[in-house]
Amino acid sequence: MCLAQHLARYHAQGVLEGRAGSGTYVAEPRQRVRVVRSSARGQPQGSPFRADMRALGKQGDWESRTDAKVPAPVGIAARLGIAEGGLCVRTAYEFLADGRPVQLSTSWEPYDLTAGTLVVLPEGGSRAGTGVVNRMAAIGVTVSHAVEQPEPRQATAEEASLLGIQKATLVTHIRRTYYSDQGRPVETADIIVPAAHCEIVYEIPIHR
Repeated sequence: MCLAQHLARYHAQGVLEGRAGSGTYVAEPRQRVRVVRSSARGQPQGSPFRADMRALGKQGDWESRTDAKVPAPVGIAARLGIAEGGLCVRTAYEFLADGRPVQLSTSWEPYDLTAGTLVVLPEGGSRAGTGVVNRMAAIGVTVSHAVEQPEPRQATAEEASLLGIQKATLVTHIRRTYYSDQGRPVETADIIVPAAHCEIVYEIPIHR
């Protein structure tokens, strides 16, 4: 096995970490963050991510950037049930645990759904940071369920730079789409979780 392969393996295991513009370093020991995916864990007054981090004794936070009226690429348009090039509100997130990146997400919402309302910007206004379900409820849209499709793949160069991991390190890519009770997709997102730093747990409620 060549040196590059050894380094890639150590990055995947979390032994080494990359720092954009600086180099590769021996990583400080990190507890794997438990990321819970569950329809039974809504947070009516706040963020599920922050709640997860509090349960681990960590400070959860995020950075975001929103762009309005972005044309939907073909794949996103299909997931949202709109025409290719239809206008969307796109928000890119970098989720942090104690100031260190643990998850990325890029969210797309149909612009015609929220245009002219107080929740058009996911991170703006009185509902900022409360999640899709609560924001949609504020404009009379009831979110009934979400569909998630997780699959393993290698991190892209951009994802690796943001997460402080080596390019091609193993990540879990979750494609998530929220649907209204009328069956309309109201948001879709690509969530990127590095395998070395996070464990993904699904809670499935049982209705008797």
